[in-house]
Amino acid sequence: MPPRTHTASPQPHVRRRARVRAWWAPAFACAALAVLPAPLARASEPQDYSPQQVVVKYASGHAQPARTASAQAGGQPQAGEPAPDTRLVRLPSGESVPRALWRLRHERNVVWAVPDYRAHAAGQLVPNDIGTAAVPGGWQQLQWNFSGLDSVNAPEAWANVAAAGVPGGRGVVVAVLDTGVAYANRGAFRRSPDFSRFQFVAGYDFIAHNTLPNDRNGHGTFVAGTIAESTNNRYGLTGLAYGARIMPVRVLDADGEGEASTIAEGVRFAVNHGARVINLSLEFSSSVTASDIPELIDALRYATRHGVFVDGAAGNEAHAAIAYPARARYVVAVGATTEHGCLADYSNDGSGLTLVAPGGGADANLAGDPNCRPEQQAGRDIFQVTFTGSSVRRFGIPSGYEGTSMAAPHVAAAAALIIASRVLGRHPTPAQITARLRATARKLGGGGDEGLYGAGLLDVGAATRPGGPGAVAR
Repeated sequence: MPPRTHTASPQPHVRRRARVRAWWAPAFACAALAVLPAPLARASEPQDYSPQQVVVKYASGHAQPARTASAQAGGQPQAGEPAPDTRLVRLPSGESVPRALWRLRHERNVVWAVPDYRAHAAGQLVPNDIGTAAVPGGWQQLQWNFSGLDSVNAPEAWANVAAAGVPGGRGVVVAVLDTGVAYANRGAFRRSPDFSRFQFVAGYDFIAHNTLPNDRNGHGTFVAGTIAESTNNRYGLTGLAYGARIMPVRVLDADGEGEASTIAEGVRFAVNHGARVINLSLEFSSSVTASDIPELIDALRYATRHGVFVDGAAGNEAHAAIAYPARARYVVAVGATTEHGCLADYSNDGSGLTLVAPGGGADANLAGDPNCRPEQQAGRDIFQVTFTGSSVRRFGIPSGYEGTSMAAPHVAAAAALIIASRVLGRHPTPAQITARLRATARKLGGGGDEGLYGAGLLDVGAATRPGGPGAVAR
């Protein structure tokens, strides 16, 4: 494969219709990924304690007899007891922790009985979502983009915002201007099983002109999942800003296309209804310029003047030019990288690219970049829970999603976490958030290719860490 070169974009005519550009694998390619069953139960907080033992304190002088009684009932005391009159009691097979606590708390001479809670190492948070592995933490086998060498460093970010008292970016509203979102059970539509109804605020459907922005495509649900999919609920996958609330705004039809005027309406709606962040995982034809979409440029200016952060997909044509609307001065333009830390072979770059985030797929042929291995097998896709196939009622974790559309929501989620953490103060401006993202990004490239990555790879852990560029004292 020859080294990557850039050519001028063809301009046969001006098209003002935006589109999403994520490649969908045929249905048979997803066969190995089972459709997710509905979760049996969802606790508001995870049961983060040992399922095999509990901690019991007995009245002074009664520990030994009580130990014998508990052992006879099936619980076994452990060696290395934590304190006088306090015992670790192993539960008999088949007995749950809640049942054991109820039993022990009714025993004479038991002062208290509690679960044996687990702690996590400071500086990280590893959710228990199962992915397709059906084991706690299984999400890590698929979501390389969140955790790993060339990820956005989500576990540190989750720990940072939790320490700030806003787990998952709680309270920040992120508008997803897309094909809609599977946000509600209504008629033929179903809410994605890895969202709860409490994760959404009222949106609007500018295609059907009603207040029911249901997804007919799957792209918008996928994007919303990257931002805020339910996390640490022992189900599905994780969302980067899982405490944020999604405002679904449908501006693209079932084929993933929409007019500039419609998108402009959606931007103004999001601003006027309380969104702090707007994600635009969509692009126009490379022949479209700012003068062709003045109504949308005006709407984006309106968002910035009202303190709303806007990010957009750089485009998927491998051109040395960013596609609109990401190219607009009011939008953070996001390119895509692979799991190897290389620019994706489809990602646009060039002047105006702000930074990059994981988008999946094959490496670009950049001869001077040590991370790029285009001759090897392509890297993995990006994964979230969305439709599997054409049904709006069937959900799973499909393959086939890659693109700058997948990269952009990482940045939207990062902005939400920065806002929630107050690392930049209570009301950071879009310019302050952008500067923080750029200053904390991880440099990529080599041999003169560094500029293809903008400021570098998004690092949400560094961006939400106390101190550093632009930070204020809490």
